[in-house]
Amino acid sequence: MIGQLGRIVALTGLALLVVGGLMMLIGRFAPSGRLLPGDIVIRRPGFTFYLPLATMLALSLALTAVAWLIAWLRR
Repeated sequence: MIGQLGRIVALTGLALLVVGGLMMLIGRFAPSGRLLPGDIVIRRPGFTFYLPLATMLALSLALTAVAWLIAWLRR
């Protein structure tokens, strides 16, 4: 039981490390935060609305592919 918990904590830490590294790379290549065409930005005086539509779609597809790959490898 405790061994499984340790494995979960280690994998969570590894996942956070990978996500943090990706965020640093994204910040270097897209410092404004705008990643893909199709992201919606509405700027008004005193108000900014940002909807990363294309980014959410791409991230969803990537995470689905990763989940599918993990499920396929666990068979």
